[in-house]
Amino acid sequence: MSASNWSTPEELVEQLERMWDRGEILRASLTGEALFPKQLRVRRPSTKELGERFEDARRWIRQMEEDSRARGYLLEFEEVVHRQLGRNQVPGRVVVPTEADALRIIGKTQDAERFHTLREVIVDAFPSLETWVHARPLKVVELAAHWEGLLAVLRWFSRNPRSGLFRRQLEIEGVDTKFIEHHRQVLTELLELTLPPEQLLSERGASFDRRFGLREKPFIVRFRMLDETQFIQGFSDLAVPLSDLARLELPVDDVIVTENEVNGLALPPRPRTLVVFAQGYALGRLGEVPWLASRRVLYWGDIDTHGFTMLDRFREHFPQARSLLMDRETLLAHRNMWVTEDSQSTEALTRLDADEHLLFRELLRGTHGERVRLEQERIGFRFVRGALESLGR
Repeated sequence: MSASNWSTPEELVEQLERMWDRGEILRASLTGEALFPKQLRVRRPSTKELGERFEDARRWIRQMEEDSRARGYLLEFEEVVHRQLGRNQVPGRVVVPTEADALRIIGKTQDAERFHTLREVIVDAFPSLETWVHARPLKVVELAAHWEGLLAVLRWFSRNPRSGLFRRQLEIEGVDTKFIEHHRQVLTELLELTLPPEQLLSERGASFDRRFGLREKPFIVRFRMLDETQFIQGFSDLAVPLSDLARLELPVDDVIVTENEVNGLALPPRPRTLVVFAQGYALGRLGEVPWLASRRVLYWGDIDTHGFTMLDRFREHFPQARSLLMDRETLLAHRNMWVTEDSQSTEALTRLDADEHLLFRELLRGTHGERVRLEQERIGFRFVRGALESLGR
């Protein structure tokens, strides 16, 4: 066994640093838990090693003694009897007497003082944050330079519920939009604890602005009219805020939602038909266009597990939606166009019809091959025309 297997002063300090990093020292100072005196783990020379490497062991003992005096921990010795060397005193326990000693040893005395000062300020301003502060003491310290701004933001939202303002319009002294964006994650945690539940938007996946009553940057929807007689002021392809589309109520019977831009551009003329260019998992936002519910809605996505997951989510808002070119016949007819799905979605899908769900399970099981994927833009255009013709009018 080499001397490197015996505890070093640096390893003893690391034990205390790990206690700090886990937040144990600060939490104990709040709860009154008796962490100190704290006995640290120490690996010392065995009786055999004393005999075989006596000079190395003496140097190790001397190093430990010097370090204990320098750092302020206690080195408690035990008597070891060796049949050749006789009686020897060897460090048996390393004890850190107090929290103050531990903080001094790891250089965290000022951080601890800063935490306790900040705790009083934060909890005095918002008592509802006490549990959060106790649970995340190191986060409190990490954000020490920013708490004035964070508390100013919390006060503003408390006084201005559901303001409907753009983030850029907020008048908070010392705080700009970049500050809010940079601290968005922790502000989300703090606002959810300080604001009354009725002031929070509970919609799944809502943005920070939407969640806390600010006005969002408009969600832009692009659409294309396939019927020349329905062009808007001569325009067939437009992009408008979602709220404008909700008010527009276009004179169409069929709405095709497609994930691929080129697909939407290449679809042939068709009476009273609108193509909407979807934006991945954000397609649920189309549920904010109420007049779509009275139209025949078709969703055209990739034939892969994520495509069916998006179809399932789409039907949360449009239960009447039909899938387009997302069937086994289309998949098998394009075997030479298959690619590999990077990672598969394993969500429990409850809104697929029987055939769709069966194909989804086959893709997951690898029935047709490992992680098979058919991207919509790889489907032959005669299939597209045929699918549109089969819809009738």
